[in-house]
Amino acid sequence: MADRLTQLQDCLDQLATQFYASLRYLSTHHSSSSTLPPSPHVAPFPATDTNPHQRPDTPTTFAAAQRELATDLVEKVQEIEYLTGTLPGLDKSEESQVKKIRELEQELRRVEEERKAAVGERKKCLGVLEEVIGKVGRVKD
Repeated sequence: MADRLTQLQDCLDQLATQFYASLRYLSTHHSSSSTLPPSPHVAPFPATDTNPHQRPDTPTTFAAAQRELATDLVEKVQEIEYLTGTLPGLDKSEESQVKKIRELEQELRRVEEERKAAVGERKKCLGVLEEVIGKVGRVKD
């Protein structure tokens, strides 16, 4: 599983893709009717079909698709908010984070010393074992 920052970046990329896909769908599947009521002060905009790629949906299909696209966007934003909330350190002050880093550094030094001691013990045991094997080999000769 990817780390949280990678998941967050993936979600942001997916959100951008969803925004683009939503805008593309809305621009190619809307009806050409005017969204403003007629006004005596404004000349009506001619309803010519200038986009040959436009394939209008029925109003119910278009409204259902709008709701689905909006729901998908909201869910993705909620996922991003959740991932952002799970990032470490958001609920801690800088001082407490620095203190935690120092504690972890000390623990790392202690564990490294234990590792070095274990390596030394292993070398010593290996030397004893080689000596015993050498003596057994000489006894058999």
